Amino acid sequence: MLELAKRFMEKECIIYTFNNQLEGTIKEINGNALLVENKGKPEVVNLDFVVRIREYPRKKNGKKQSLVLD
Repeated sequence: MLELAKRFMEKECIIYTFNNQLEGTIKEINGNALLVENKGKPEVVNLDFVVRIREYPRKKNGKKQSLVLD
């Protein structure tokens, strides 16, 4: 998962864990943790609990989709 997560560096993503999901930009991947920044506030997520990482979906004009159904 570490090598795959590196593909999403500096991209705005949705990160799914076992019990919740986070939105934000992946700033750093170090060891077994992700540093995710959302609205200027950093959060650290253990990669052992990450189930899925997805780049935030965008419309044709480049704007973020307002509703993401998964």
